[in-house]
Amino acid sequence: MMCAIEAAKRGRKVLLLEHSRKPGNKILMAGGGRCNFTNMNIDASNFISHNPHFCKSALSRYTQWDFIAMVNEHNIPYHERDHGQLFCNESSKDILDMLRSKCEGVEIRVKTSVTKVATIIGGFSVHGESQIWKCESLVIATGGLSIPTAGATPFGYHIAEQFGIKVWPPSAGLVPFTLKPEERMAPLSGISVDVTVSCNGQSFRENILFTHRGLSGPAILQISNYWYSGQNVCINWLPDMELDKLIFARAKSNPKQHLKTFIGTLLPQRLVALLIDENLAEKPLNQLTHSQIKNLTLTLKSWQIKPAGTEGYRTAEVTQGGVDCDSLSSKTMESKTQIGLYFIGEVVDMTGWLGGYNLQWAWSSGWCAGQYV
Repeated sequence: MMCAIEAAKRGRKVLLLEHSRKPGNKILMAGGGRCNFTNMNIDASNFISHNPHFCKSALSRYTQWDFIAMVNEHNIPYHERDHGQLFCNESSKDILDMLRSKCEGVEIRVKTSVTKVATIIGGFSVHGESQIWKCESLVIATGGLSIPTAGATPFGYHIAEQFGIKVWPPSAGLVPFTLKPEERMAPLSGISVDVTVSCNGQSFRENILFTHRGLSGPAILQISNYWYSGQNVCINWLPDMELDKLIFARAKSNPKQHLKTFIGTLLPQRLVALLIDENLAEKPLNQLTHSQIKNLTLTLKSWQIKPAGTEGYRTAEVTQGGVDCDSLSSKTMESKTQIGLYFIGEVVDMTGWLGGYNLQWAWSSGWCAGQYV
C-alpha cells in the first residue's frame, strides 16, 4: 500500500493484488491490535541482514518522522511506550484505514491469487486464476513465512529464485523458545520478570515470560534473532543489583532471615524455588559462606539455559533471511539484474528488532520503490 500510494501520486496506473480477503492483515494484528507502527529511535543497528548497511538509504529518505507526520495529519491518537515504541491509542485499524484512504487512484483486488509471473517485451505478465495482467513494473511485497494463518506464503522467494536472485534461507524471527520436556517450567507459566538476556554478544533488557512450553516475552523475542540452535542463552535475573553486597548488608541487619525469604523480596517465590538449591535456600543469611554467596551471585546474574528450539513460524513475528540485499538497489529496491522487478518489506533480507522497526522498514522500503516504479 505504501508503494502503491507513492506510485499513484506520480500518475502511475497501479494495481494492488492481495490474495487474502483484505489488505493489511498484519497491520491489524500488530502490537496486540494497537499497531506498534514505528519507533522514535530508528537506526541501522536495529536491523539484522547479511548486508547491514542496505537499509540506511531507505530509512534516511523516509524516516519515522515522515510516517509520524502522516499519522498526525490523520489525527490518529497514539502514545509512546518503553524504548520509544509508538502505539495507537485505540486500534490498529486506524493505521490501516489511513493507508486505505491514501490509496487514491489505486485499484485493489482482494482474494486474488497469482499463479505465474513471466517476462514479456516491455515488462511482465502476471497470471491470476482467471485473468492475466501486463505491467511495466512489478513489485513483490509478499512478506515472509511468519504467521501462516495471516496468509504468509513463500511466493516472494519463489519469484526471486525464478529470476536468478539469491535468497538467504528464511527462519523464524522474534519468536518464543521451547525447552525440552524435562526442562520445562510449567509451574511458572504466566510469571513475568524484568531481566537482561544475552547471546552472541547481544543483550536486551526487557521482560521474560514463562510459558507451558518454554520462554517468551519481549526479551526472549529480541534475543531469538541472535540465537542459533545448540547455543546457550544467558539470563541475568537481577540486572540492577549487586547481589553479594545486598546479602552482606541484609545479613547484618537481619541475620536470621532465610536466604529464600530475602531473595523472595527480589524475585517471585516460585522462581526462587527453581533457581536456588533447597538446602541453601533454607539457610539463615548469617550462615552463608563467602563462597556460597559468590556462587549464588554468579548463578542469578548469569543463569544459562539451552533452548530446544523455537515455536517456529506459527507464532514468529517476523521472518529472517529472504531476498539478498546485494541483488537490489538500496535507492530504488529494484533488482540489479531484472529491470522493472522490485522487492520491498519483509520479503527482503532485512529484519528489525521488536518495537516498530519492521513496520518502519515496510513504510521506508515501500516509499522508496514508489518513487521509481
